Amino acid sequence: MTNLPNKPLIYDLDISQIGYSLASWSEPVYRASQIWNGLYVNLWNKPEQFTNLPLQLRNNLETYYSFSYLAPEIERHSIDRMTEKILFRLHDGEAVETVLMKYKTRAGKRERNTVCISTQVGCALGCIFCATGQMGFRRNLSSGEMIEQVLHYARHLRNYDQQITNIVVMGMGEPFLNYDEVMRAITQLNNSDGFNFGARRFTISTVGIIPGIRRFTSEHRQINLAVSLHAADNALRDKLIPINGKYPIEELLNACHDYVLETGRRITFEWALIEGVNDTTEQAHKLAQRLQLFRINSVTLCHVNVIQLNPTKQYDGTGTKTKQALIFQDIMERENIHCTVRTRRGIDIEAGCGQLVAEKTKIWLQK
Repeated sequence: MTNLPNKPLIYDLDISQIGYSLASWSEPVYRASQIWNGLYVNLWNKPEQFTNLPLQLRNNLETYYSFSYLAPEIERHSIDRMTEKILFRLHDGEAVETVLMKYKTRAGKRERNTVCISTQVGCALGCIFCATGQMGFRRNLSSGEMIEQVLHYARHLRNYDQQITNIVVMGMGEPFLNYDEVMRAITQLNNSDGFNFGARRFTISTVGIIPGIRRFTSEHRQINLAVSLHAADNALRDKLIPINGKYPIEELLNACHDYVLETGRRITFEWALIEGVNDTTEQAHKLAQRLQLFRINSVTLCHVNVIQLNPTKQYDGTGTKTKQALIFQDIMERENIHCTVRTRRGIDIEAGCGQLVAEKTKIWLQK
């Protein structure tokens, strides 16, 4: 039985909702901006930190709202210290993982810090090579629980005079099956009077939920869109990604094409290279042929991101060798499709793409 929290999470509220609470306490409306500024600019996460507020108001905040639903329980660092992962225990006993990836840049430029957040506890889609899919679906996260993951690392980086430069919604879960809460979290973090995180520094990754893609298209957001494709024909994609039976590749690519035409924005296709499965020259040529759809006015408005498969406990497939990954990339490039072979990050702490899973479930998977 799920334990319901006895107080709402303050990060689930937008500034107008905070204002409603203040009005019910007979507080002046300008206090809402002070609270908002404290939460998203000063990154305060305890009522006593709001020393610019009257004591009674701080007491009311303490009484009626929770400032955290997430408790850091396990923290792991990769050997090269460039990737960090935290398992957060949620208020109901469930857990999610969040990842910070650091990137060195050329001298004179600031460091790049990407936070990968989760949107669900587990995932219902069951992609066979993904650890999150192997654990099944538990529940959606609220917008505030997503925001709290981001703000945790924002505070952490501030201690080193650094900041988050990118947010990828690619952790545990399928974002477009929790669409409203995901967009609410992004809108809140994008608010120019608060955290003020630019829309183009967000990337959402979906496995191909067509209604979500079409809704996203109609809203003309500036957020980057990535689609996990992983196969160029239905026969293979059905085996790797069961939801392909509902949203087959032809319909998916048509929805993606409409997105590009409607928004004028480039789309990214993600591809986990599995040795002997989807890394063949045949699959590469099929993919290149399908993606000619995105060549518009002599410009190809798509990008292919390939990464050698990260290992998970319940899938026997292995990552492609580097030589074959480069062959795959070369086929794409010869067809004027920009393709990047991504460097795998945090594999030694199971923080790579497709490896995130609640720790207690990991223990069960190892039995």
